[in-house]
Amino acid sequence: MEKGSLSHAKANGFGTGSVFFTAVSTILGAILFLRFGFAVGTLGFWGAILLVLLGHLITIPTALAISELSTNTRVEGGGEYFIISRSFGLKIGTTIGIALYFSQTISVAFYIVAFTEAFEPLFNWWQGYFGWVLPRQAISLPALILLALLMLKKGSSMGVKTLIIVTVIVFGVILLFFLGKPIETDEALRIPGNNFGFFNPESFFMVFAICFPAFTGMTAGVGLSGDLKNPGKSIPLGTICATLTGMIVYLLLVWKFSVSASQADLLEHQLIMSKIAIGGAIIIPLGLAASTSSSALGAALVAPRTLQAVAADKSLPLRKFNILMSRVRGENREPYNATILTFLIAGIFVAFGNVNLVAGIISMFFLITYGSLCLISFLNHFGAPPSYRPRFKSRWYLSLAGFLLSIWSMFQISPLYTIASYSIIIIIYLVIEHYNKHQKGVVNIFKGALFQLNRSIQVYVQNNNIDKDQEEWRPSAVCISPHSFERDKVLNLMKWISYKHGFGTYFHFIEGYYSRQTHLESKEILAKLIELQKEENSGLYIDTMISPSYTSAIAQVIQAPSISGMENNMVVFEFDKEQPEEIHRILDNIKLTKAGDFDVCIFAGSKKQIKPQNGIHVWIRPTDINNTNLMILLGYIILAHPDWRKSYIKIFSICSPGFREQTREELETLIESGRLPITFKNIEIISSVGNQTITDIITERSQNAALTIMGFRDEKIKELGSNVFTAYDELGDILFVNASISKEIK
Repeated sequence: MEKGSLSHAKANGFGTGSVFFTAVSTILGAILFLRFGFAVGTLGFWGAILLVLLGHLITIPTALAISELSTNTRVEGGGEYFIISRSFGLKIGTTIGIALYFSQTISVAFYIVAFTEAFEPLFNWWQGYFGWVLPRQAISLPALILLALLMLKKGSSMGVKTLIIVTVIVFGVILLFFLGKPIETDEALRIPGNNFGFFNPESFFMVFAICFPAFTGMTAGVGLSGDLKNPGKSIPLGTICATLTGMIVYLLLVWKFSVSASQADLLEHQLIMSKIAIGGAIIIPLGLAASTSSSALGAALVAPRTLQAVAADKSLPLRKFNILMSRVRGENREPYNATILTFLIAGIFVAFGNVNLVAGIISMFFLITYGSLCLISFLNHFGAPPSYRPRFKSRWYLSLAGFLLSIWSMFQISPLYTIASYSIIIIIYLVIEHYNKHQKGVVNIFKGALFQLNRSIQVYVQNNNIDKDQEEWRPSAVCISPHSFERDKVLNLMKWISYKHGFGTYFHFIEGYYSRQTHLESKEILAKLIELQKEENSGLYIDTMISPSYTSAIAQVIQAPSISGMENNMVVFEFDKEQPEEIHRILDNIKLTKAGDFDVCIFAGSKKQIKPQNGIHVWIRPTDINNTNLMILLGYIILAHPDWRKSYIKIFSICSPGFREQTREELETLIESGRLPITFKNIEIISSVGNQTITDIITERSQNAALTIMGFRDEKIKELGSNVFTAYDELGDILFVNASISKEIK
């Protein structure tokens, strides 16, 4: 934001009254005079009451959300854009700011088109005298040009002074309307007072889309944020007062229309108010002209300031456009170039000349903006940082209701347009994100709330983790290795384990004492590893561990709680088969991990390329009583990863002579009851006969396997030492598994 925005605020020094008059003059605008009688005639008294209440169930939470957000930070130019961008970063702010800018710009066109309807007597006279219809654009386009010239010449000071005068006129006209008498008629179908019901519920959201812009004016005053003396006070007070004033007026209008005109009159006459108000033939067109011109003026004040603020932040992916639109002129720093562009865009929509069409477009843009503001307020209630200390506080349930109602209303109006609108917003965000990668993104909206949710869940899980033995097992694996950049196979293994059914934490080990130097080194390494895993779309959590020795690092890691909320239950070691001496460091620490009842896996990585189509071979031996189910479950868990979508699991079971059929039957029952994706043809039972060793049997059948899983026991390590893990040179990657207790396959 340019520094000049502060001087801009001091230059004009508007107060709460400016916010109120800008907002209320937009609320009591074109819809009130042109479409609200139609709404009552279409929906009836109770349907129109419901329309007003639903509209304000969205706008009041939004007004409260804006008030809350605006009292948390020093608000400068840009209104809602500034509030959002300073709360959640330029990516989110720019995306919503663009939607907001277009809604404000289209509003200028809407009010100009509506302003033209004040000249209905002229159009009727023209058609009767000349015999042909004078296009509405004959009035609307010159009116737009005149408004543009006034804004470019006089700027915001003229605009706010004019708004005060016009608002007084509008309230006077509304007063004369309320003092007017019901329409007198002898026709039975046109007797006033027959509107007390709920008509045409199927048309409710069609009418709602047309009338909703009447309630959106409450944010118009926020756009003056850069011109306010004390925005933290003026925005909440002015916005809330204008919103409540508008709601009361509209509720009274529903009653007045219902008792003053018949349904037929309400539907037939666009300016039905002129037949009810005192001096209506003159007063109502005057009020319409005043209200629509003031509303157009209010929209023309805030739209360029939104665009100028976005451009001043250099958020748009067009450098020259940012420079051009951020330029200001004069002592009051008027957004001259942004104003020109605003009126050019508005001119396109003025050319359409259709009030209903433009109103529907505005509704969709505003509903997106309001829903976003309410969502941000809601999330702040649950996950705001300590710096979030607004002087005015809304309620989380009001913000949530505003967000949900905004989305629901959009889908009720038009599911197709809703999906199209959000698709456009997503595309805009992706473009902005690509252009501003260093800025905070959408994750920052949810980051705090997710942090608090995760914290609450973890505390709940800990407090209710009474009977762990009854829980269904899933892996929560932890691995620590100093070789993260030399060999990545164990990282892949951890990624596979943590993809769908488990959780994995990988620590890069830095040997040494904790110091400033090792801390900076760990930060640099962590950033590189996260970037690598981000490219692979991994769900693995990565961190670093600085410790004087590998043993002390293991001791630290297995005592630390898992960020998943689960307790870590598995330790994964790794070594390179071409450097078998590394196994000794692992053997020295197995006893340490077993003391904590951890399952232990040792991954022996080879130089062979993994070919998933060659399958995962699981070897079960008679001594693998505890290990069998864990090995099968790990094979199934790994197979769930997309890297293994073309793979399969094959089980080899070595049994004693005479137990072949019994072993097969037990395995088939286990697989069938556990609903495991293993076909019976992929079960091979091998009798341990002859002079061939088990090592030879495994090597013969699995030398081409993508991954071989086999169990190991502590007793064998005591007997054979490192040979338990180094006797399979001809195999590819091997995962040795030792379960602390037998797992149940449910």
